[in-house]
Amino acid sequence: MSEPAAPLLVVEGLSAGYDELPVLHDISLEVRRAEIVALVGSNGAGKTTLLRALSRILPSTGNIVMNGHPLSRATPDQAFACGMVQVPEGRQLFDRMTVQDNLLMGAYRRTAKADIARDLDKVYGLFPRLSDRRRQLAGSMSGGEQQMCAMARALMAAPVLMMIDEMSLGLAPVVVEQLMSVLADIQREGVTTLLVEQDIHLALSTADRGYVMETGRIVHGGSAKSLLTDEKVRQAYLGV
Repeated sequence: MSEPAAPLLVVEGLSAGYDELPVLHDISLEVRRAEIVALVGSNGAGKTTLLRALSRILPSTGNIVMNGHPLSRATPDQAFACGMVQVPEGRQLFDRMTVQDNLLMGAYRRTAKADIARDLDKVYGLFPRLSDRRRQLAGSMSGGEQQMCAMARALMAAPVLMMIDEMSLGLAPVVVEQLMSVLADIQREGVTTLLVEQDIHLALSTADRGYVMETGRIVHGGSAKSLLTDEKVRQAYLGV
């Protein structure tokens, strides 16, 4: 019987905060290749802070290993070079640039023009609405279209691990459904996703596994199905 593949991302004993304010406490988790892992919890639980620490934007203690590379002392640029790409909360597009120029900004470190052109065609296939608006200023689009653009820009960086912060926030259900379908499509292409969401039911309904955060700590973890049926999780977070 073959040994299971090593996890893509391993986090052990991670703690972080802002100045003298501790936020994260002894976080440990793992993300395996080509799976969707949901990181869920209420507003203020520390989810975005954890993404900032993983991306090395925020200093932390503890161990982070991404694709076999230790990142605990790495810079954000080194984390990005390992294939860790974040879709930030609020999208943070270049509003006065066209959609296509925003997408090409995602590929700014890549040099193979043929590969960039291929992936541009691919993301337009995933997001046909962006193809129709490729010459439109990104800031003039709807919130759902901007979220599509932010995700497509991240995909243009050829991510190994894509970390998405509050993908569904403020979006219509029909748009969220489209975005979830895209996550399933890119998973089949081998892209691994860490999905940070306040909408716990939405995230766990899509993910393979999940972790529940509360006041800067991981308080539950397991398969997404088991978390959805866990009575403590249902009562505390799903209103059941």
